[in-house]
Amino acid sequence: MSFARVRALVVVGMLALVALVFVIVAMLRDTQSNAGLGEGCPADWPRADVTLREAKEVKIEVLNGTDRPGLAASVGDDFRNRNFKVEKESNAKKQIDDVAVLRYGPKGVGGAHLLRAYFLNAADHEYDPKITTDVVKVTLGNSFQQLATTTEVNQSLGDLGAPVAPPGSCPMADD
Repeated sequence: MSFARVRALVVVGMLALVALVFVIVAMLRDTQSNAGLGEGCPADWPRADVTLREAKEVKIEVLNGTDRPGLAASVGDDFRNRNFKVEKESNAKKQIDDVAVLRYGPKGVGGAHLLRAYFLNAADHEYDPKITTDVVKVTLGNSFQQLATTTEVNQSLGDLGAPVAPPGSCPMADD
């Protein structure tokens, strides 16, 4: 073997060794390994489930907050066709002018995030830490026209990013 080959092998070996040491040091000094796990969170704050849910995992109640008869049933069918679990369809106690209002508790954060995409992030969302179920209440308003298409939902989810824990709550730690 020529001297040039030996020298090249030594240089490549040293570079590989330096890269391995660099990777090990970076992994040992990582300060973000527990990011988003709710450490340091007050004990009395609720733990929000910030896992983005699939439609088949999301339970919803559809409420008609307009004067259009049958809107809740029609939109409930649309949600069923998109694999959501529609628990109930009824009329809201009062009319709203918005596109929709999503009401949810700590267990419904991931589901509400998905539903925001179906309204192209035009729905208001109201987090209530006292709600103990994972059901998201969808109140349709006078500005509602239709649910987004699959492509629009995917684009909207990209724009929205990952679900985050609402103020006054902490992300649920992975078990």
